Amino acid sequence: MNAPSTEHGEAYAPVLQGLWEYVRAEQEEILLSPYLPASYAFLTHVLLCAPFFALDALASICPWVQLWRIPTGSGPPPSLKRWFDCFWRVLYRYLTSVLPATALFQTLRSPTLPEVAPSCWQLFVEVFACFLLFDMLFFIWHFFMHRVPWLYCSVHQLHHQNHVPFALAAQDASAAELLSLLLLALSSAWVVGCHPLSEALFHLFNSWLAVEDHCGYDLPWALHRLLPCLGGAPYHQAHHIIFRGNYAPYFTHWDHLFGTYRAPGQYSPE
Repeated sequence: MNAPSTEHGEAYAPVLQGLWEYVRAEQEEILLSPYLPASYAFLTHVLLCAPFFALDALASICPWVQLWRIPTGSGPPPSLKRWFDCFWRVLYRYLTSVLPATALFQTLRSPTLPEVAPSCWQLFVEVFACFLLFDMLFFIWHFFMHRVPWLYCSVHQLHHQNHVPFALAAQDASAAELLSLLLLALSSAWVVGCHPLSEALFHLFNSWLAVEDHCGYDLPWALHRLLPCLGGAPYHQAHHIIFRGNYAPYFTHWDHLFGTYRAPGQYSPE
């Protein structure tokens, strides 16, 4: 992969190759920075939360926003104070733990920048493969964090302080949990062998789905309404209410296979 293929390159060179060459020429130092993964994860998370921050702010004055709230266990939207308190907690954990640890991981990983952009098909396959792998790894890790008392108390309990989740609280977790999940995402991209463009897109969608899962709204345009294989916010909110079941982050097949699936609105606390 040192030069664009003439057989396959024409299909994607006008779009992805030009974009990739521009990014490499202008941002190569940033792309190779060991601080990029943590910085990218934090900034994308905060920016993707902005629409839900606006919804929560509007909810007190616009009754129609309340109609989108998940009826089971949602309660009122979080206050501005909860948003800002959560922001500072997450920022502090990133600066003190996640940023230095992932910088070390990236230094050991020694990423390189290929000259050739991925084809559109390669981009899709790599991103989808990353989601499948990450979803499986997250399911296993999440399952054990709930079933092993020491792990729950030491690592995961802090995330469940938000009995009613909201968008920013997707990363309101202990430093150990934040670090473990980011390492799972980075490792998934490494195992799949992602092109940097595919990896960046995977991390972006990963952040968006995490935010949407915790938002507290069952929006008409939410991805789980378009793709029935996704659980979405109602699925994950059920997990926050009953603390067990629905361990997978996005897809529902692992919970169905292991008998841990809880249909939103059709469960009772265990």
